Amino acid sequence: MENGPVLVLGATGKQGGAVAVELLRKGRPVRALVRTPQSAAARSLAANGVQLFSGGFPDLEVIRAAMAGAAGVFSVQPNSGSATSSITDEEEVRFGKSVVDLALESNVKHLVYSSASIISQGRTGLDNLDCKLEIEEHVRRADIRSTIVRPASFMELMTIPGMGLDKGMFSFFIHPDQPMDLISSHDIGKIVVDIITHPDRSYKETISIAGDRVTGRDIQRLLTEATGRSITYQRFPESLLKENPFLKKNADIFENQSLVANADIPGLKQRFGDLMDLRTWLNGPGKPLLQIALHENEDGVALS
Repeated sequence: MENGPVLVLGATGKQGGAVAVELLRKGRPVRALVRTPQSAAARSLAANGVQLFSGGFPDLEVIRAAMAGAAGVFSVQPNSGSATSSITDEEEVRFGKSVVDLALESNVKHLVYSSASIISQGRTGLDNLDCKLEIEEHVRRADIRSTIVRPASFMELMTIPGMGLDKGMFSFFIHPDQPMDLISSHDIGKIVVDIITHPDRSYKETISIAGDRVTGRDIQRLLTEATGRSITYQRFPESLLKENPFLKKNADIFENQSLVANADIPGLKQRFGDLMDLRTWLNGPGKPLLQIALHENEDGVALS
Protein backbone atom coordinates (compact mmCIF):
# COMPACT_ATOMS: atom_id res chain seq x y z
CA MET A 1 0.00 0.00 0.00
CA GLU A 2 2.89 2.41 0.64
CA ASN A 3 3.56 2.56 -3.10
CA GLY A 4 0.02 1.75 -4.21
CA PRO A 5 -2.05 3.81 -6.63
CA VAL A 6 -3.36 7.25 -5.76
CA LEU A 7 -6.80 8.38 -6.92
CA VAL A 8 -6.81 12.01 -8.04
CA LEU A 9 -10.11 13.85 -8.32
CA GLY A 10 -10.21 16.85 -10.63
CA ALA A 11 -7.22 15.51 -12.55
CA THR A 12 -8.10 17.51 -15.66
CA GLY A 13 -8.14 20.73 -13.62
CA LYS A 14 -5.34 22.90 -12.25
CA GLN A 15 -4.91 21.35 -8.81
CA GLY A 16 -5.66 17.73 -9.65
CA GLY A 17 -3.63 17.95 -12.84
CA ALA A 18 -0.61 19.22 -10.94
CA VAL A 19 -0.97 16.44 -8.36
CA ALA A 20 -1.24 13.78 -11.09
CA VAL A 21 1.85 15.10 -12.92
CA GLU A 22 3.93 15.17 -9.73
CA LEU A 23 2.82 11.65 -8.74
CA LEU A 24 3.85 10.38 -12.18
CA ARG A 25 7.17 12.16 -11.82
CA LYS A 26 7.67 10.30 -8.54
CA GLY A 27 6.87 6.99 -10.24
CA ARG A 28 3.59 6.43 -8.42
CA PRO A 29 0.65 4.76 -10.20
CA VAL A 30 -2.18 7.24 -10.70
CA ARG A 31 -5.91 6.84 -11.13
CA ALA A 32 -8.12 9.70 -12.23
CA LEU A 33 -11.85 10.29 -12.13
CA VAL A 34 -12.77 12.13 -15.34
CA ARG A 35 -16.16 13.22 -16.57
CA THR A 36 -15.14 13.32 -20.23
CA PRO A 37 -12.52 10.67 -21.10
CA GLN A 38 -12.40 11.94 -24.70
CA SER A 39 -11.22 15.41 -23.70
CA ALA A 40 -7.69 16.47 -24.63
CA ALA A 41 -6.70 16.70 -20.96
CA ALA A 42 -8.02 13.20 -20.19
CA ARG A 43 -6.33 11.72 -23.25
CA SER A 44 -3.06 13.31 -22.19
CA LEU A 45 -3.38 11.72 -18.75
CA ALA A 46 -4.07 8.31 -20.28
CA ALA A 47 -1.12 8.66 -22.67
CA ASN A 48 1.13 9.19 -19.65
CA GLY A 49 -0.08 6.03 -17.94
CA VAL A 50 -2.92 7.32 -15.77
CA GLN A 51 -5.76 4.84 -15.31
CA LEU A 52 -9.00 6.65 -16.11
CA PHE A 53 -12.37 6.06 -14.46
CA SER A 54 -15.24 7.67 -16.33
CA GLY A 55 -17.64 9.49 -14.04
CA GLY A 56 -18.07 12.25 -11.51
CA PHE A 57 -20.50 13.47 -8.89
CA PRO A 58 -22.87 11.75 -8.17
CA ASP A 59 -21.37 8.53 -9.66
CA LEU A 60 -20.48 7.10 -6.26
CA GLU A 61 -20.17 3.53 -7.52
CA VAL A 62 -17.53 4.63 -10.01
CA ILE A 63 -15.66 6.46 -7.25
CA ARG A 64 -15.89 3.37 -5.04
CA ALA A 65 -14.41 1.25 -7.82
CA ALA A 66 -11.63 3.79 -8.41
CA MET A 67 -10.74 3.73 -4.70
CA ALA A 68 -10.50 -0.05 -4.44
CA GLY A 69 -6.94 -0.82 -3.33
CA ALA A 70 -5.88 2.84 -3.49
CA ALA A 71 -3.17 3.98 -1.08
CA GLY A 72 -4.14 7.64 -1.26
CA VAL A 73 -6.84 10.01 -2.47
CA PHE A 74 -6.59 13.65 -3.43
CA SER A 75 -10.00 15.23 -3.03
CA VAL A 76 -10.89 18.54 -4.62
CA GLN A 77 -14.41 19.44 -5.67
CA PRO A 78 -15.62 21.73 -8.44
CA ASN A 79 -15.90 25.16 -6.82
CA SER A 80 -19.58 26.01 -6.57
CA GLY A 81 -18.66 29.70 -6.69
CA SER A 82 -16.86 29.48 -10.02
CA ALA A 83 -18.50 31.10 -13.03
CA THR A 84 -18.05 27.83 -14.94
CA SER A 85 -19.26 25.56 -12.12
CA SER A 86 -22.33 23.41 -12.69
CA ILE A 87 -22.86 22.41 -9.04
CA THR A 88 -24.50 24.11 -6.08
CA ASP A 89 -22.98 24.71 -2.65
CA GLU A 90 -25.04 21.82 -1.28
CA GLU A 91 -23.81 19.50 -4.02
CA GLU A 92 -20.19 20.46 -3.34
CA VAL A 93 -20.68 19.54 0.33
CA ARG A 94 -22.37 16.22 -0.49
CA PHE A 95 -19.63 15.32 -2.96
CA GLY A 96 -16.85 16.24 -0.54
CA LYS A 97 -18.40 14.27 2.33
CA SER A 98 -19.09 11.26 0.10
CA VAL A 99 -15.43 11.11 -0.93
CA VAL A 100 -14.42 10.99 2.74
CA ASP A 101 -16.95 8.25 3.52
CA LEU A 102 -15.88 6.14 0.55
CA ALA A 103 -12.20 6.56 1.42
CA LEU A 104 -12.91 5.33 4.93
CA GLU A 105 -14.95 2.41 3.61
CA SER A 106 -12.17 1.53 1.13
CA ASN A 107 -9.42 1.57 3.78
CA VAL A 108 -7.51 4.29 1.94
CA LYS A 109 -4.22 4.96 3.74
CA HIS A 110 -4.26 8.75 3.40
CA LEU A 111 -6.77 11.35 2.24
CA VAL A 112 -5.76 14.89 1.29
CA TYR A 113 -8.59 17.41 0.96
CA SER A 114 -7.97 20.75 -0.75
CA SER A 115 -9.91 23.63 0.80
CA ALA A 116 -9.09 27.38 0.80
CA SER A 117 -6.86 29.54 2.99
CA ILE A 118 -9.40 32.35 3.11
CA ILE A 119 -11.62 30.34 5.50
CA SER A 120 -8.83 29.98 8.06
CA GLN A 121 -10.72 32.01 10.69
CA GLY A 122 -14.14 30.49 10.15
CA ARG A 123 -17.22 31.57 8.26
CA THR A 124 -16.85 34.36 5.74
CA GLY A 125 -20.49 34.99 4.83
CA LEU A 126 -20.00 33.63 1.31
CA ASP A 127 -21.74 30.27 0.95
CA ASN A 128 -19.40 29.04 -1.80
CA LEU A 129 -16.47 29.44 0.62
CA ASP A 130 -18.18 28.49 3.86
CA CYS A 131 -19.39 25.17 2.43
CA LYS A 132 -15.75 24.04 2.50
CA LEU A 133 -15.77 24.39 6.30
CA GLU A 134 -18.46 21.74 6.47
CA ILE A 135 -16.37 19.36 4.37
CA GLU A 136 -13.30 20.12 6.50
CA GLU A 137 -15.16 19.20 9.67
CA HIS A 138 -16.31 15.93 8.11
CA VAL A 139 -12.70 15.13 7.20
CA ARG A 140 -11.54 15.81 10.77
CA ARG A 141 -14.28 13.69 12.34
CA ALA A 142 -13.65 10.69 10.11
CA ASP A 143 -11.49 7.89 11.49
CA ILE A 144 -9.05 8.11 8.62
CA ARG A 145 -5.48 9.42 8.27
CA SER A 146 -6.01 12.75 6.56
CA THR A 147 -4.56 16.17 5.83
CA ILE A 148 -6.33 19.37 4.82
CA VAL A 149 -4.43 21.82 2.63
CA ARG A 150 -5.70 25.36 2.24
CA PRO A 151 -4.21 26.93 -0.90
CA ALA A 152 -3.87 30.69 -1.14
CA SER A 153 -5.09 32.53 -4.24
CA PHE A 154 -3.69 30.96 -7.41
CA MET A 155 -0.96 32.68 -9.37
CA GLU A 156 -2.98 31.66 -12.43
CA LEU A 157 -5.47 34.39 -11.46
CA MET A 158 -2.84 36.92 -12.56
CA THR A 159 -3.33 35.83 -16.18
CA ILE A 160 -7.09 35.37 -16.45
CA PRO A 161 -8.30 36.59 -19.87
CA GLY A 162 -10.58 39.58 -19.67
CA MET A 163 -8.84 41.20 -16.69
CA GLY A 164 -7.41 44.03 -18.82
CA LEU A 165 -3.80 42.99 -19.35
CA ASP A 166 -4.19 43.59 -23.07
CA LYS A 167 -5.08 47.19 -22.19
CA GLY A 168 -2.14 47.67 -19.84
CA MET A 169 -3.88 47.16 -16.52
CA PHE A 170 -4.76 44.52 -13.96
CA SER A 171 -7.50 44.66 -11.33
CA PHE A 172 -7.96 42.54 -8.23
CA PHE A 173 -9.43 42.64 -4.72
CA ILE A 174 -6.48 43.99 -2.70
CA HIS A 175 -5.46 47.60 -2.22
CA PRO A 176 -2.14 48.62 -3.84
CA ASP A 177 -0.16 48.42 -0.58
CA GLN A 178 -1.99 45.42 0.88
CA PRO A 179 -0.20 42.04 0.97
CA MET A 180 -1.74 38.77 -0.13
CA ASP A 181 -0.47 35.20 -0.48
CA LEU A 182 -0.23 33.41 -3.81
CA ILE A 183 0.57 29.85 -4.85
CA SER A 184 1.12 28.16 -8.20
CA SER A 185 -0.86 25.04 -9.02
CA HIS A 186 2.51 23.36 -9.68
CA ASP A 187 3.46 23.85 -6.03
CA ILE A 188 0.09 22.59 -4.81
CA GLY A 189 0.97 19.36 -6.61
CA LYS A 190 4.44 19.33 -5.08
CA ILE A 191 3.14 19.82 -1.53
CA VAL A 192 0.24 17.37 -1.83
CA VAL A 193 2.45 14.61 -3.22
CA ASP A 194 4.99 15.14 -0.44
CA ILE A 195 2.15 14.72 2.07
CA ILE A 196 0.79 11.61 0.34
CA THR A 197 4.21 9.98 0.16
CA HIS A 198 4.94 10.78 3.83
CA PRO A 199 1.50 10.28 5.42
CA ASP A 200 2.71 9.98 9.01
CA ARG A 201 4.16 13.50 8.97
CA SER A 202 0.86 15.28 8.37
CA TYR A 203 -1.74 13.25 10.26
CA LYS A 204 -4.89 15.33 10.95
CA GLU A 205 -3.02 18.51 10.04
CA THR A 206 -4.52 21.62 8.41
CA ILE A 207 -1.96 23.64 6.44
CA SER A 208 -2.33 27.01 4.72
CA ILE A 209 -0.04 26.88 1.70
CA ALA A 210 1.52 29.64 -0.42
CA GLY A 211 4.74 30.33 -2.27
CA ASP A 212 4.86 34.12 -2.26
CA ARG A 213 3.39 37.20 -0.56
CA VAL A 214 2.89 40.28 -2.72
CA THR A 215 1.16 43.64 -2.65
CA GLY A 216 -0.79 45.22 -5.47
CA ARG A 217 2.25 47.35 -6.26
CA ASP A 218 4.39 44.20 -6.40
CA ILE A 219 1.94 42.71 -8.89
CA GLN A 220 2.16 45.87 -11.00
CA ARG A 221 5.96 45.79 -10.96
CA LEU A 222 6.26 42.08 -11.69
CA LEU A 223 3.68 42.12 -14.50
CA THR A 224 5.44 45.11 -16.05
CA GLU A 225 8.78 43.31 -15.78
CA ALA A 226 7.45 40.03 -17.22
CA THR A 227 5.58 41.61 -20.14
CA GLY A 228 8.05 44.32 -21.09
CA ARG A 229 5.23 46.85 -21.18
CA SER A 230 3.71 49.18 -18.60
CA ILE A 231 1.01 47.43 -16.53
CA THR A 232 -0.97 49.41 -13.97
CA TYR A 233 -2.51 47.72 -10.95
CA GLN A 234 -5.75 48.89 -9.39
CA ARG A 235 -8.25 47.50 -6.93
CA PHE A 236 -11.61 46.75 -8.50
CA PRO A 237 -13.38 50.11 -8.87
CA GLU A 238 -16.03 50.92 -6.24
CA SER A 239 -18.55 51.51 -9.03
CA LEU A 240 -18.13 47.91 -10.19
CA LEU A 241 -18.31 46.55 -6.64
CA LYS A 242 -21.56 48.43 -6.03
CA GLU A 243 -23.04 46.88 -9.17
CA ASN A 244 -21.91 43.35 -8.32
CA PRO A 245 -22.83 42.14 -4.78
CA PHE A 246 -20.79 38.93 -5.19
CA LEU A 247 -17.62 40.85 -6.07
CA LYS A 248 -18.36 43.31 -3.26
CA LYS A 249 -18.57 40.53 -0.65
CA ASN A 250 -15.29 39.07 -1.90
CA ALA A 251 -13.65 42.50 -1.76
CA ASP A 252 -14.85 42.95 1.82
CA ILE A 253 -13.31 39.62 2.80
CA PHE A 254 -10.00 40.61 1.20
CA GLU A 255 -9.94 43.68 3.45
CA ASN A 256 -9.02 41.29 6.29
CA GLN A 257 -5.29 40.84 5.81
CA SER A 258 -5.13 37.84 8.16
CA LEU A 259 -7.41 35.91 5.79
CA VAL A 260 -5.40 36.53 2.62
CA ALA A 261 -1.84 36.59 4.01
CA ASN A 262 -1.64 33.87 6.65
CA ALA A 263 0.72 31.16 5.37
CA ASP A 264 4.06 30.49 7.04
CA ILE A 265 5.96 30.71 3.75
CA PRO A 266 9.50 30.33 5.22
CA GLY A 267 8.31 27.29 7.18
CA LEU A 268 6.66 25.81 4.10
CA LYS A 269 9.86 26.20 2.09
CA GLN A 270 11.88 24.59 4.83
CA ARG A 271 9.46 21.67 4.94
CA PHE A 272 8.58 21.16 1.27
CA GLY A 273 11.55 22.64 -0.55
CA ASP A 274 11.71 25.63 -2.88
CA LEU A 275 8.32 27.08 -3.87
CA MET A 276 7.78 29.46 -6.75
CA ASP A 277 7.49 33.17 -6.19
CA LEU A 278 5.37 35.21 -8.60
CA ARG A 279 8.36 36.40 -10.65
CA THR A 280 9.52 32.82 -11.22
CA TRP A 281 6.02 31.70 -12.16
CA LEU A 282 5.41 34.57 -14.60
CA ASN A 283 8.69 33.84 -16.37
CA GLY A 284 8.17 30.07 -16.28
CA PRO A 285 4.90 28.10 -16.20
CA GLY A 286 2.82 31.28 -16.36
CA LYS A 287 4.49 32.74 -19.43
CA PRO A 288 2.23 31.09 -22.06
CA LEU A 289 -0.87 32.10 -20.07
CA LEU A 290 0.44 35.64 -19.78
CA GLN A 291 0.96 35.87 -23.54
CA ILE A 292 -2.61 34.72 -24.17
CA ALA A 293 -4.00 37.35 -21.77
CA LEU A 294 -1.89 40.05 -23.43
CA HIS A 295 -3.26 39.36 -26.88
CA GLU A 296 -7.03 39.21 -26.67
CA ASN A 297 -9.80 41.31 -28.07
CA GLU A 298 -12.49 43.11 -26.09
CA ASP A 299 -14.56 39.91 -25.86
CA GLY A 300 -11.75 38.08 -24.09
CA VAL A 301 -10.89 36.01 -27.19
CA ALA A 302 -7.22 35.39 -27.79
CA LEU A 303 -5.86 36.99 -30.95
CA SER A 304 -3.21 35.27 -33.04
